[in-house]
Amino acid sequence: MRYELDYPLAAQAAASERAAFIRRTYAHLGGAILAFAGLETLLVNTVSDRQIFAIFGGSPWSLLVVLLAFYGASWLAQTWARSETSVGMQYLGLALYVVAEAVIFLPLLYICTHFIPDSTGLIATAGILTLAVFGGLTLSVFLTGKDYSSLAPVLCVGSMIAFGVIIAAILFGFSLGLFFSFAMVALMSGFILYETSDVMLRHRTYQHVAAALTLFASVATLFYYILRILMILNSRD
Repeated sequence: MRYELDYPLAAQAAASERAAFIRRTYAHLGGAILAFAGLETLLVNTVSDRQIFAIFGGSPWSLLVVLLAFYGASWLAQTWARSETSVGMQYLGLALYVVAEAVIFLPLLYICTHFIPDSTGLIATAGILTLAVFGGLTLSVFLTGKDYSSLAPVLCVGSMIAFGVIIAAILFGFSLGLFFSFAMVALMSGFILYETSDVMLRHRTYQHVAAALTLFASVATLFYYILRILMILNSRD
């Protein structure tokens, strides 16, 4: 309770406190992105295709276990990042989530890096497009100050549908095509609008680590599906 008494909501804080909260949040988001990029580069260049297949491709059930483990780690990371008793626990939550994302991204980035020509350009293009979409959505929230909490029911239903489709694809072996990837880009864009306004209106000024983790989750997923779209389109050339 000490935090709630000592730290106001960002929207109600003095301008200097609000600006400091925003700087800390986006600095931590940038740090998480850099840490993810470094860890992913290390994994892609050290893990073999056999090891990746053993983890992700052994059977539909093994992939399902990995996916459920990822969601479990995500929930734990979010809980730690929102800790009100330990700053160290908050950073541990952010670190855990970065590692979990790096693992779940590994098959896609390994395929892109080792089996697609000009993979560096493809990944860089996906990164630029992701930052452009994220930057545009973030700027729109900052300039308008609009509360996007009304998106919550739509995002919840969309997430449940997407999760169901992914589980079905794992169990029944069908491919998630281009349309699904575009739908996920739209869903993540909605999440970025919702979460950015939520950070500004309902996070307290000490919750910059939790805010950074929330934004990183959507940015990373947005990047995943933009890269997937580019890979599909590249394979058709």
